[in-house]
Amino acid sequence: MAQACYDSFDFDPHSKYCGTCKYHGPYFFEKLGMADRGYTLNRYLYATSNINLPNFFQKSKMSSIWSQHANWMGYVAVATDEEEIWRLGRRDIVIAWRGTVTYLEWIHDLKDILHPAHFRDDPSIKIESGFFDLYTTKEKSCKYCSFSARQQVLAELRRIIHRYRGENLSITITGHSLGAALALLSAYDIAEMKLNVIDDGLDFITKIPITVFSFVGPRVGNLKFKERCDELGIKVLRIINVHDKVPSVPGIIANEKFQYQKYIEEKISFPWSYAHVGVELALDHTHSPFLKNTNDIRCAHNLEAHLHLLDGYHGKCKEFRLASERDIALVNKSCDFLKDEYGVLPYWWQDEHKGMVKTSDGRWVLPERPLIEAHPPDTAHHFEQVIKYARAKLELI
Repeated sequence: MAQACYDSFDFDPHSKYCGTCKYHGPYFFEKLGMADRGYTLNRYLYATSNINLPNFFQKSKMSSIWSQHANWMGYVAVATDEEEIWRLGRRDIVIAWRGTVTYLEWIHDLKDILHPAHFRDDPSIKIESGFFDLYTTKEKSCKYCSFSARQQVLAELRRIIHRYRGENLSITITGHSLGAALALLSAYDIAEMKLNVIDDGLDFITKIPITVFSFVGPRVGNLKFKERCDELGIKVLRIINVHDKVPSVPGIIANEKFQYQKYIEEKISFPWSYAHVGVELALDHTHSPFLKNTNDIRCAHNLEAHLHLLDGYHGKCKEFRLASERDIALVNKSCDFLKDEYGVLPYWWQDEHKGMVKTSDGRWVLPERPLIEAHPPDTAHHFEQVIKYARAKLELI
């Protein structure tokens, strides 16, 4: 689900649609060859590029473009296939956040400044300011960013939960790289706002489980943030490659491995203290017989490479053996990581003719794409209900 964000994103600066999703919503999974997954796309997510992460956002070089301020950031989908629901034992809601395939310069944009979360009346819970801004900033002059990414997620989740009220539900959030940071941040927000707490009014309260699958994500917040996520019951699996440096930032000086982290946070208010959340699954690309022994950090960070490593992982010190029929050629979609003997071209993933089509008069053009709905008309209503419900729950504490 996280890889779908990359496969559908328009990275081409020569396209006026650069920064959007290439596929119209109703055909999203079909175009990606994922129609058999049993999920239906509910909505796309957008964020404003008017924040201090210039190396993350993709912008077109064309004079006429789809938006001056927005970038497509991911999607929300729901399990609708009855067999899939039966297999899972519940109706799953997926939130997938876009990250960066191999482009790591955004790391240098991080201010390494902790910002109070503001989702709870506890200023000691802090989040890296760049992630916080990306998640909460909106741009009223842009129809795609008139609601922040946060407002979009919470409103859509509230709509879905309300629609399927009475069913067994689960919330799965995933992302790679910077997308993993947004996955954890949104999971915390959902739990803090009690959006996953269902009260039937008869003293019977159920909690929708929240699970995060984080692929080589950076640290997001301080130790207090980590402790609060644990307290809220958020389950996080962090998949990393031991040769990737992204999970080591921010918080190089003070982090969860530092014996006195709690002391320096609480007693001297050390401002650069960060902690990872959840359980770590550490993979090593040198264990795969299919991959080159390279020091290229772009390869070490690649999501398809991580999915390949997961496929072959059977436990610590166990032999690397592919467990499924997952094609090893997928590794080279956007990098040059497979050994040459397998005959797979590097950087081979692209649309046919790069999306160009031939018109009836013999000209090659980039076709117009269908108008994308910015936000469902009831987004404001559902977000207001989220805030109202959270305040009511807070008053009962």
